[in-house]
Amino acid sequence: MKEEISLAFDHPDARSRASAATGPLDRISLRDHIVEVEIGAFQQERGTTQRIVFNIVVEVRPAGARIDDDVDRILSYDKVTEAIAAELAAERLNLLETLAERIAERILIEPQAERVFVRIEKLDRGPGALGVEIVRGRADPVHFSTPPHPEDVPHPVVVYLCNAAIASPNLAGWLDQLETGPRPALLCVGPADLPAPQTGHAMTQRRIDLLAIEQNAWVLAARDARCVVVETRTEFDWAMKHRTDGKGQISVWAPSKIVLDAVEKPSVKGADARALAQWFARAMHAGEVITIGAKPLASEPDMPYRHVNLDNPKL
Repeated sequence: MKEEISLAFDHPDARSRASAATGPLDRISLRDHIVEVEIGAFQQERGTTQRIVFNIVVEVRPAGARIDDDVDRILSYDKVTEAIAAELAAERLNLLETLAERIAERILIEPQAERVFVRIEKLDRGPGALGVEIVRGRADPVHFSTPPHPEDVPHPVVVYLCNAAIASPNLAGWLDQLETGPRPALLCVGPADLPAPQTGHAMTQRRIDLLAIEQNAWVLAARDARCVVVETRTEFDWAMKHRTDGKGQISVWAPSKIVLDAVEKPSVKGADARALAQWFARAMHAGEVITIGAKPLASEPDMPYRHVNLDNPKL
């Protein structure tokens, strides 16, 4: 038992050797790679960074031919550090377990990788290191996905509706056109025309302002059953990819989760909903932005933009 406990806390390289399968495998390792990042499920972990340390071992098949001192013929260390950087940059995460799974998945996409040990520890949450370790192999019954090809990424139309547009008799007609249009439609709204509570504290005020926008998103959903309030990127991606024959749900953005979990958070205030919608359009790789009834946005060279007046039934 003592040996098992010692091995459990040993470096992943020792664990790899102790549990090695039959047949020779090479190993590459990353030791004590420290990154400062915002991560964690607790409220006190939001808005601040902490140090996390990575120890990773990748078991790889020996090269089938001479490598001739050519870095292109091996699985390089850079692939490991790039996997870490890519997953940290993708979105803010609550759990080390999620981060470890995603890093392991990204590494196992590499053709030479057979098994990966990922240990991640928080260094600033107590007197010791708090962490997780996972072991994943190519033969495990899990889904390993390759990063999407740029041509496979949907390029939706993001539509910002002012409150007068939400109440407009033209709303159903606009939604008809968006539903059957060439791009999936994502709708953004601002807060209702009611004063929101003011706290005088930046972080809590942002939460209140974002919740005010979400309340108005539900008002829009009540106006038309095709409007579905969505808060996660996964839900948006599913809705966009499951459009058939120009039909499918029209997603309405509830912004709190995506804004608060973003690695690069928008610099605009939560109450500036039009600017948030523009930030959201960039994050979703929108192919077009439309504002209905609201003050026009500043046009961006890499994103087509149109403004529609409230009395115009055509988009």
